[in-house]
Amino acid sequence: MPLRSRNSRRPRTRSLVATAVALAGVAALGAGVPASAADRVATPNTSQFKGVNWADPRDNYANDEVVLSGLSLSDTYAQTYHKATRIISAFRANLGANTVRIPINPYTVNGSYWHSYRAVIDAATAQGFKVIVSYWEGSGAQKDGFIDDTATYWPMWKTVTSAFRYNSRVYFEPMNEPHGYTPAEWGDLAAKWIGTFPKIPRDRIFVSGSGYNDSVVSVCADPRLKGTYLSLHHYGFWGNRTYDEWVTDLKARLGDCAYRTVADEFGATMTSGLDYNGSNVGNNEISFIQADTDVFRQLKMGSVYWPGLRTGDTYSLQTLTGPTANPWLATTNKSGADRLKWAWGR
Repeated sequence: MPLRSRNSRRPRTRSLVATAVALAGVAALGAGVPASAADRVATPNTSQFKGVNWADPRDNYANDEVVLSGLSLSDTYAQTYHKATRIISAFRANLGANTVRIPINPYTVNGSYWHSYRAVIDAATAQGFKVIVSYWEGSGAQKDGFIDDTATYWPMWKTVTSAFRYNSRVYFEPMNEPHGYTPAEWGDLAAKWIGTFPKIPRDRIFVSGSGYNDSVVSVCADPRLKGTYLSLHHYGFWGNRTYDEWVTDLKARLGDCAYRTVADEFGATMTSGLDYNGSNVGNNEISFIQADTDVFRQLKMGSVYWPGLRTGDTYSLQTLTGPTANPWLATTNKSGADRLKWAWGR
Protein backbone atom coordinates (compact mmCIF):
# COMPACT_ATOMS: atom_id res chain seq x y z
CA MET A 1 0.00 0.00 0.00
CA PRO A 2 1.35 3.50 -0.82
CA LEU A 3 1.96 6.08 1.88
CA ARG A 4 -0.96 7.64 3.71
CA SER A 5 -0.09 11.10 4.91
CA ARG A 6 -0.98 10.30 8.52
CA ASN A 7 1.07 7.11 8.72
CA SER A 8 4.85 6.71 8.57
CA ARG A 9 4.98 4.90 5.26
CA ARG A 10 7.13 5.48 2.21
CA PRO A 11 6.72 8.73 0.26
CA ARG A 12 5.01 8.56 -3.09
CA THR A 13 8.13 9.05 -5.17
CA ARG A 14 6.25 8.56 -8.40
CA SER A 15 5.27 12.01 -9.62
CA LEU A 16 1.79 13.14 -10.45
CA VAL A 17 3.03 13.67 -13.98
CA ALA A 18 4.10 10.04 -14.22
CA THR A 19 0.74 8.92 -12.93
CA ALA A 20 -1.04 11.09 -15.48
CA VAL A 21 1.12 9.63 -18.24
CA ALA A 22 0.27 6.10 -17.11
CA LEU A 23 -3.45 6.84 -17.14
CA ALA A 24 -3.14 8.55 -20.50
CA GLY A 25 -2.12 5.15 -21.78
CA VAL A 26 -5.74 4.11 -21.38
CA ALA A 27 -6.73 6.30 -24.28
CA ALA A 28 -3.60 5.55 -26.29
CA LEU A 29 -4.20 1.82 -26.04
CA GLY A 30 -7.90 2.11 -26.66
CA ALA A 31 -8.63 1.38 -22.98
CA GLY A 32 -6.52 -1.78 -23.20
CA VAL A 33 -6.27 -4.53 -25.74
CA PRO A 34 -9.57 -6.42 -25.68
CA ALA A 35 -9.19 -10.06 -24.79
CA SER A 36 -10.32 -12.80 -27.12
CA ALA A 37 -13.74 -14.37 -26.72
CA ALA A 38 -12.04 -17.55 -25.48
CA ASP A 39 -10.26 -15.66 -22.71
CA ARG A 40 -13.48 -14.05 -21.56
CA VAL A 41 -15.24 -17.39 -21.38
CA ALA A 42 -12.35 -18.89 -19.39
CA THR A 43 -12.32 -16.04 -16.87
CA PRO A 44 -15.65 -14.19 -17.08
CA ASN A 45 -15.17 -12.28 -13.83
CA THR A 46 -13.29 -12.38 -10.52
CA SER A 47 -16.21 -12.18 -8.11
CA GLN A 48 -15.15 -15.40 -6.38
CA PHE A 49 -12.47 -13.45 -4.48
CA LYS A 50 -14.06 -11.87 -1.40
CA GLY A 51 -11.24 -10.99 0.90
CA VAL A 52 -9.17 -8.96 3.29
CA ASN A 53 -5.49 -8.29 3.85
CA TRP A 54 -3.85 -9.53 7.04
CA ALA A 55 -0.79 -7.43 7.83
CA ASP A 56 2.18 -6.93 10.12
CA PRO A 57 1.49 -4.12 12.69
CA ARG A 58 4.65 -2.34 11.44
CA ASP A 59 3.35 -2.64 7.87
CA ASN A 60 4.57 -5.34 5.49
CA TYR A 61 7.70 -3.48 4.41
CA ALA A 62 10.29 -5.11 6.63
CA ASN A 63 13.99 -5.89 6.70
CA ASP A 64 13.27 -8.94 8.81
CA GLU A 65 10.46 -11.46 9.13
CA VAL A 66 6.89 -10.25 8.58
CA VAL A 67 4.82 -11.19 11.64
CA LEU A 68 1.09 -10.80 11.12
CA SER A 69 -1.04 -8.99 13.72
CA GLY A 70 -1.94 -11.43 16.49
CA LEU A 71 1.00 -13.76 15.77
CA SER A 72 4.47 -13.92 17.34
CA LEU A 73 7.89 -14.69 15.94
CA SER A 74 8.31 -17.21 18.75
CA ASP A 75 5.10 -19.13 17.91
CA THR A 76 5.52 -22.76 16.93
CA TYR A 77 3.80 -24.20 13.88
CA ALA A 78 1.01 -25.51 16.11
CA GLN A 79 0.52 -22.16 17.86
CA THR A 80 0.51 -20.27 14.56
CA TYR A 81 -1.96 -22.75 13.07
CA HIS A 82 -4.32 -22.37 16.04
CA LYS A 83 -4.21 -18.56 16.03
CA ALA A 84 -4.57 -18.39 12.26
CA THR A 85 -7.53 -20.76 12.38
CA ARG A 86 -9.27 -18.48 14.87
CA ILE A 87 -8.54 -15.29 12.93
CA ILE A 88 -9.53 -16.76 9.57
CA SER A 89 -12.74 -18.06 11.18
CA ALA A 90 -13.44 -14.54 12.46
CA PHE A 91 -12.89 -13.03 8.98
CA ARG A 92 -15.57 -15.40 7.71
CA ALA A 93 -17.98 -14.97 10.65
CA ASN A 94 -17.73 -11.17 10.86
CA LEU A 95 -17.39 -10.24 7.20
CA GLY A 96 -18.30 -13.24 5.06
CA ALA A 97 -14.79 -13.33 3.57
CA ASN A 98 -13.38 -16.32 1.70
CA THR A 99 -9.96 -14.92 0.74
CA VAL A 100 -6.97 -13.58 2.65
CA ARG A 101 -3.89 -11.84 1.25
CA ILE A 102 -0.63 -12.13 3.19
CA PRO A 103 2.94 -10.87 2.67
CA ILE A 104 6.20 -12.73 2.25
CA ASN A 105 9.83 -11.67 1.95
CA PRO A 106 13.12 -13.60 1.90
CA TYR A 107 13.62 -13.16 5.67
CA THR A 108 10.29 -14.89 6.28
CA VAL A 109 10.72 -17.73 3.80
CA ASN A 110 14.44 -18.45 3.53
CA GLY A 111 15.02 -18.73 7.29
CA SER A 112 13.72 -20.75 10.22
CA TYR A 113 10.47 -18.76 10.59
CA TRP A 114 9.06 -20.28 7.42
CA HIS A 115 8.26 -23.51 9.26
CA SER A 116 5.83 -21.57 11.48
CA TYR A 117 4.64 -18.96 9.01
CA ARG A 118 3.46 -21.48 6.45
CA ALA A 119 0.94 -22.61 9.06
CA VAL A 120 -1.06 -19.47 8.20
CA ILE A 121 -1.52 -20.74 4.65
CA ASP A 122 -2.22 -24.28 5.82
CA ALA A 123 -4.84 -23.11 8.34
CA ALA A 124 -6.57 -20.80 5.86
CA THR A 125 -6.78 -23.29 3.01
CA ALA A 126 -7.94 -26.02 5.41
CA GLN A 127 -11.01 -23.83 6.02
CA GLY A 128 -11.60 -23.39 2.30
CA PHE A 129 -10.07 -19.91 2.09
CA LYS A 130 -8.20 -18.71 -0.95
CA VAL A 131 -4.77 -17.30 -0.03
CA ILE A 132 -2.94 -14.66 -2.10
CA VAL A 133 0.77 -14.72 -1.23
CA SER A 134 2.50 -11.47 -2.22
CA TYR A 135 6.16 -10.40 -2.16
CA TRP A 136 6.83 -7.11 -0.35
CA GLU A 137 10.10 -5.22 -0.54
CA GLY A 138 12.00 -4.02 2.53
CA SER A 139 11.69 -0.83 4.54
CA GLY A 140 13.80 2.33 4.63
CA ALA A 141 16.15 2.73 1.69
CA GLN A 142 14.92 -0.59 0.32
CA LYS A 143 11.44 0.84 -0.23
CA ASP A 144 12.12 1.90 -3.80
CA GLY A 145 9.73 -0.23 -5.85
CA PHE A 146 12.39 -2.73 -6.92
CA ILE A 147 13.09 -6.30 -5.86
CA ASP A 148 15.58 -5.86 -3.04
CA ASP A 149 17.89 -8.78 -3.85
CA THR A 150 17.32 -11.13 -6.77
CA ALA A 151 19.74 -13.64 -5.20
CA THR A 152 17.25 -14.21 -2.38
CA TYR A 153 14.04 -13.38 -4.25
CA TRP A 154 14.08 -16.32 -6.66
CA PRO A 155 14.96 -18.97 -4.02
CA MET A 156 12.15 -17.54 -1.85
CA TRP A 157 9.63 -18.11 -4.61
CA LYS A 158 11.03 -21.56 -5.37
CA THR A 159 10.39 -22.54 -1.74
CA VAL A 160 6.86 -21.13 -1.70
CA THR A 161 5.77 -22.49 -5.07
CA SER A 162 7.26 -25.91 -4.28
CA ALA A 163 5.36 -26.02 -1.00
CA PHE A 164 1.97 -25.02 -2.42
CA ARG A 165 2.10 -25.91 -6.11
CA TYR A 166 -0.54 -28.60 -5.66
CA ASN A 167 -2.81 -26.58 -3.36
CA SER A 168 -5.31 -24.99 -5.74
CA ARG A 169 -6.42 -22.48 -3.11
CA VAL A 170 -3.02 -20.73 -3.04
CA TYR A 171 -2.30 -17.87 -5.46
CA PHE A 172 1.02 -16.15 -6.11
CA GLU A 173 1.62 -12.41 -6.61
CA PRO A 174 5.25 -11.85 -7.74
CA MET A 175 5.43 -8.29 -6.33
CA ASN A 176 3.20 -5.98 -4.35
CA GLU A 177 3.77 -2.54 -5.94
CA PRO A 178 6.49 -2.50 -8.63
CA HIS A 179 6.70 1.28 -8.90
CA GLY A 180 10.46 1.33 -9.46
CA TYR A 181 10.07 -0.31 -12.85
CA THR A 182 8.68 1.18 -16.03
CA PRO A 183 5.56 -0.61 -17.31
CA ALA A 184 7.68 -2.37 -19.94
CA GLU A 185 10.30 -3.45 -17.39
CA TRP A 186 7.62 -4.74 -15.06
CA GLY A 187 6.04 -6.71 -17.89
CA ASP A 188 9.43 -8.29 -18.58
CA LEU A 189 9.89 -9.24 -14.94
CA ALA A 190 6.38 -10.67 -14.59
CA ALA A 191 6.92 -12.72 -17.75
CA LYS A 192 10.23 -13.97 -16.34
CA TRP A 193 8.45 -15.07 -13.15
CA ILE A 194 5.93 -17.06 -15.19
CA GLY A 195 8.71 -18.64 -17.23
CA THR A 196 10.71 -19.50 -14.12
CA PHE A 197 7.80 -21.37 -12.54
CA PRO A 198 6.05 -22.98 -15.53
CA LYS A 199 4.29 -25.60 -13.40
CA ILE A 200 2.23 -22.91 -11.67
CA PRO A 201 -1.07 -22.57 -13.58
CA ARG A 202 -1.54 -19.09 -14.94
CA ASP A 203 -4.93 -18.81 -13.28
CA ARG A 204 -3.15 -18.98 -9.90
CA ILE A 205 -0.89 -16.00 -10.64
CA PHE A 206 -1.74 -12.38 -9.80
CA VAL A 207 0.23 -9.86 -11.87
CA SER A 208 0.23 -6.45 -10.20
CA GLY A 209 -0.60 -3.37 -12.20
CA SER A 210 2.22 -1.01 -13.09
CA GLY A 211 3.48 1.79 -10.84
CA TYR A 212 1.96 1.62 -7.38
CA ASN A 213 -0.23 -1.14 -8.79
CA ASP A 214 -2.48 1.73 -9.87
CA SER A 215 -3.26 0.77 -13.49
CA VAL A 216 -3.68 -2.65 -15.12
CA VAL A 217 -3.79 -1.33 -18.70
CA SER A 218 -0.20 -2.22 -19.64
CA VAL A 219 -0.13 -5.67 -18.07
CA CYS A 220 -3.51 -6.52 -19.56
CA ALA A 221 -2.20 -5.64 -23.01
CA ASP A 222 0.91 -7.83 -22.64
CA PRO A 223 0.32 -11.15 -24.47
CA ARG A 224 3.02 -12.85 -22.38
CA LEU A 225 0.80 -12.46 -19.31
CA LYS A 226 -2.30 -13.95 -20.93
CA GLY A 227 -4.35 -16.16 -18.64
CA THR A 228 -3.21 -14.61 -15.36
CA TYR A 229 -5.26 -12.58 -12.94
CA LEU A 230 -4.37 -8.91 -12.55
CA SER A 231 -4.35 -6.97 -9.29
CA LEU A 232 -5.11 -3.30 -8.74
CA HIS A 233 -4.72 -0.95 -5.78
CA HIS A 234 -6.96 2.08 -5.33
CA TYR A 235 -7.04 4.59 -2.46
CA GLY A 236 -9.06 7.65 -1.54
CA PHE A 237 -6.05 9.56 -0.24
CA TRP A 238 -4.80 9.77 -3.85
CA GLY A 239 -7.14 12.71 -4.39
CA ASN A 240 -10.21 14.60 -3.25
CA ARG A 241 -13.05 13.74 -5.61
CA THR A 242 -16.80 13.38 -5.81
CA TYR A 243 -18.47 9.98 -6.07
CA ASP A 244 -18.77 10.26 -9.86
CA GLU A 245 -15.15 11.34 -10.20
CA TRP A 246 -13.99 8.32 -8.17
CA VAL A 247 -16.03 6.02 -10.41
CA THR A 248 -14.41 7.54 -13.49
CA ASP A 249 -10.94 7.34 -11.95
CA LEU A 250 -11.29 3.65 -11.07
CA LYS A 251 -12.68 2.65 -14.44
CA ALA A 252 -9.85 4.47 -16.24
CA ARG A 253 -7.31 2.46 -14.25
CA LEU A 254 -9.12 -0.76 -15.18
CA GLY A 255 -9.46 -0.03 -18.88
CA ASP A 256 -11.09 -3.01 -20.56
CA CYS A 257 -9.67 -5.46 -18.01
CA ALA A 258 -12.08 -5.60 -15.07
CA TYR A 259 -13.06 -9.15 -16.03
CA ARG A 260 -9.62 -10.47 -14.95
CA THR A 261 -8.78 -7.93 -12.23
CA VAL A 262 -9.03 -8.20 -8.45
CA ALA A 263 -8.71 -5.02 -6.39
CA ASP A 264 -6.43 -6.55 -3.77
CA GLU A 265 -5.96 -3.29 -1.87
CA PHE A 266 -8.44 -0.48 -1.25
CA GLY A 267 -9.47 1.11 2.01
CA ALA A 268 -10.39 4.14 4.10
CA THR A 269 -10.60 5.21 7.74
CA MET A 270 -12.70 2.79 9.79
CA THR A 271 -12.00 3.86 13.38
CA SER A 272 -13.40 7.42 13.36
CA GLY A 273 -17.11 6.62 13.20
CA LEU A 274 -17.74 7.49 9.55
CA ASP A 275 -21.04 6.18 8.19
CA TYR A 276 -20.30 4.60 4.84
CA ASN A 277 -24.00 3.94 4.33
CA GLY A 278 -24.78 7.64 4.71
CA SER A 279 -24.55 10.70 2.49
CA ASN A 280 -21.31 11.08 0.58
CA VAL A 281 -21.76 14.79 -0.08
CA GLY A 282 -18.65 16.64 1.04
CA ASN A 283 -16.80 13.61 2.40
CA ASN A 284 -14.03 12.23 0.21
CA GLU A 285 -13.63 8.92 2.06
CA ILE A 286 -17.33 8.07 1.96
CA SER A 287 -17.50 9.04 -1.72
CA PHE A 288 -14.49 6.85 -2.43
CA ILE A 289 -15.71 3.74 -0.60
CA GLN A 290 -19.20 3.98 -2.06
CA ALA A 291 -17.82 4.47 -5.58
CA ASP A 292 -15.35 1.59 -5.38
CA THR A 293 -17.77 -0.88 -3.86
CA ASP A 294 -20.46 0.05 -6.38
CA VAL A 295 -18.05 -0.45 -9.30
CA PHE A 296 -16.77 -3.77 -7.93
CA ARG A 297 -20.34 -5.02 -7.63
CA GLN A 298 -21.36 -3.69 -11.04
CA LEU A 299 -18.35 -5.22 -12.82
CA LYS A 300 -18.39 -8.45 -10.78
CA MET A 301 -14.86 -7.78 -9.57
CA GLY A 302 -13.25 -9.50 -6.64
CA SER A 303 -11.89 -7.25 -3.91
CA VAL A 304 -9.54 -7.65 -0.95
CA TYR A 305 -9.87 -4.86 1.61
CA TRP A 306 -6.80 -3.15 3.15
CA PRO A 307 -6.51 -4.10 5.88
CA GLY A 308 -8.84 -6.67 7.34
CA LEU A 309 -6.51 -6.80 10.31
CA ARG A 310 -3.50 -4.65 11.09
CA THR A 311 -3.00 -3.54 14.68
CA GLY A 312 -2.69 0.24 14.97
CA ASP A 313 -3.98 1.01 11.47
CA THR A 314 -6.96 3.39 11.34
CA TYR A 315 -8.09 1.65 8.16
CA SER A 316 -8.34 -1.75 9.86
CA LEU A 317 -11.84 -3.24 9.58
CA GLN A 318 -11.16 -5.75 12.38
CA THR A 319 -9.44 -5.52 15.75
CA LEU A 320 -8.09 -8.26 17.98
CA THR A 321 -10.10 -9.35 21.00
CA GLY A 322 -9.73 -12.13 23.56
CA PRO A 323 -6.57 -13.71 24.97
CA THR A 324 -3.35 -13.62 22.96
CA ALA A 325 -3.20 -17.41 22.67
CA ASN A 326 -6.84 -17.71 21.59
CA PRO A 327 -7.65 -14.58 19.56
CA TRP A 328 -10.92 -13.46 18.00
CA LEU A 329 -11.88 -10.33 16.08
CA ALA A 330 -14.38 -7.49 16.41
CA THR A 331 -15.59 -5.20 13.62
CA THR A 332 -14.46 -1.57 13.88
CA ASN A 333 -17.09 -0.08 11.54
CA LYS A 334 -20.32 -1.91 10.68
CA SER A 335 -21.12 0.39 7.77
CA GLY A 336 -17.68 -0.30 6.32
CA ALA A 337 -18.33 -4.03 6.64
CA ASP A 338 -21.72 -3.49 4.97
CA ARG A 339 -20.08 -1.81 1.98
CA LEU A 340 -17.58 -4.64 1.65
CA LYS A 341 -20.35 -7.21 1.61
CA TRP A 342 -22.19 -5.07 -0.95
CA ALA A 343 -19.10 -5.11 -3.20
CA TRP A 344 -19.09 -8.90 -2.93
CA GLY A 345 -22.68 -9.13 -4.15
CA ARG A 346 -24.20 -9.92 -0.78
